[in-house]
Amino acid sequence: MAMGSLRTGGGDDEDGLDATPMSEINVTPMVDVMLVLLIIFMVAAPLMTTGVPVQLPKTSAAKVAQAQKPLEVSIDKDGNAYIAKDPFTAETLLPRLKELKGENPDQVVLVRGDRDANYGKILETMGVVAQAGFTKVSLIAQSPGGAAPAAGAAK
Repeated sequence: MAMGSLRTGGGDDEDGLDATPMSEINVTPMVDVMLVLLIIFMVAAPLMTTGVPVQLPKTSAAKVAQAQKPLEVSIDKDGNAYIAKDPFTAETLLPRLKELKGENPDQVVLVRGDRDANYGKILETMGVVAQAGFTKVSLIAQSPGGAAPAAGAAK
């Protein structure tokens, strides 16, 4: 903390001036230290995430396939069901889901329901998805920030 003296006229001092202490916080050194710490962390952060450097062997094996895109079943505000963007009726939805289950038994299904849709219709559609044999079913909701959708597992 820097201490200075503020001289005003009309005091009892030897030179005729009254000395009252003036106290202020000098933030310049603190800002300098904070900037140095910021630079240190900016340089050190990428080094901490790389891990141990190793020389990996070469292989002729095929690349690992990317994770499959989940199957999306959507229900609009009128209660109509869609797989991806293809519309389905209540009678044709179950056979199509069973067909998709036969193609890929480990398929993940995301159920997207319009917020104005009947809640019972969404649960009915989730029941049809479960009846088709899918075990990995999630209900999609919009995150509070409006960014990426959030998935809640429903098994």
